[in-house]
Amino acid sequence: MKTKIYSLVLACATLPLFSQVGINTDSPTKTLDVNGTLRVRDTPAAATVTGYNILAQDTGSQEVFSMDPQLLIAASNVNPSIYAAKKTTGITLLSLGILPSSFQPVNFLVTDRNIGSAALFTNADGSYNIPSAGVYAVGFAFRYGSGLQASLLSGAPGIGVLRTRAGVSTLIDTRPFSGINLALAINLTLSDSSINSLYSFQANDKVSFGLTDSGVINAGLLGSSIASFYIYKVSN
Repeated sequence: MKTKIYSLVLACATLPLFSQVGINTDSPTKTLDVNGTLRVRDTPAAATVTGYNILAQDTGSQEVFSMDPQLLIAASNVNPSIYAAKKTTGITLLSLGILPSSFQPVNFLVTDRNIGSAALFTNADGSYNIPSAGVYAVGFAFRYGSGLQASLLSGAPGIGVLRTRAGVSTLIDTRPFSGINLALAINLTLSDSSINSLYSFQANDKVSFGLTDSGVINAGLLGSSIASFYIYKVSN
């Protein structure tokens, strides 16, 4: 009986010795202390950072901590959604059968961008690709020719912002060019307009910038026109 009691006491006495486990070290300082390279053979991919934390290493103590990925985004001071472009020459309007007939996008190209990742833009249809769902600040400005036409443009031409979601295109905002009737039968069109507002988008939406009711637009004046836009995410 004494032998069994001594064995039990000895076993219990050794438990604290194994409360910290070391791999490639005889003196672990944490519950698990790994001195060497860590390899993980299979990890599932996360489609979003929402609901996940990342692991980060303290460069001083070498300890590993859990960290909210938004802390890294905020620390970098970089908004990955930001994009801006300006086109001052060679402006034409794209004719894409999949879009509403009343809207033609400006032929913006990746090379027209002032800031932003080229991966956010598609040259083929002149569209910005929404990287993640949220509220975006959007601005679009267009000056047709000199910005002042010595006649009233027939119809209701103007500028517009188009959203394409799952193959369905919708004009989410428009601004017409303004006409002015003056004395002595002088008619003018202020062909300079802009849109600046906030819009809600879903991931993979496509945003295009162009003209509405463009049938009366003179192709020659397009060459001397100026177009620009910006877009960036402001909130989830």
